Amino acid sequence: MTATTDSVHIVCPHCHTTNRVRVADMRSSPECGQCHKNLFDGHPLALDATSFDRHMGRSQIPVLVDFWAPWCGPCRMMAPAYEQAASLLEPQVRLAKLNTEDAQGIAARFNIRSIPTLALFVGGKEVARQAGAFRTAQDIADWTRSHL
Repeated sequence: MTATTDSVHIVCPHCHTTNRVRVADMRSSPECGQCHKNLFDGHPLALDATSFDRHMGRSQIPVLVDFWAPWCGPCRMMAPAYEQAASLLEPQVRLAKLNTEDAQGIAARFNIRSIPTLALFVGGKEVARQAGAFRTAQDIADWTRSHL
């Protein structure tokens, strides 16, 4: 199944099913055809190794990933701003978090050397990267938009 210019594939943050959504319906709280939950809820999605690959490979909207770890002070400091940034960027961008302690293989694949690191993916390919914490949700949103 391929998307047309008037629709895009969106991977559900709950059941990870790929949904085709009309672009015109993106702002009207589209629901997953499988689990019937909202495809966008204004919160970053927690990814693991399996769901990371599904979202990168199938989602046709940009995905901003926060590579973080629970022991990282700057990661914890940035977390509230990253949470708020989801409401500024969705539905044009999916925000996700990947715990590098739990998904070391993914972190190694993308050569994550410091955390937090934000990486912006478009069409499954990394297009921008920022190591270090942002202070505000607006800073995160501005940086993301500047690379789209």
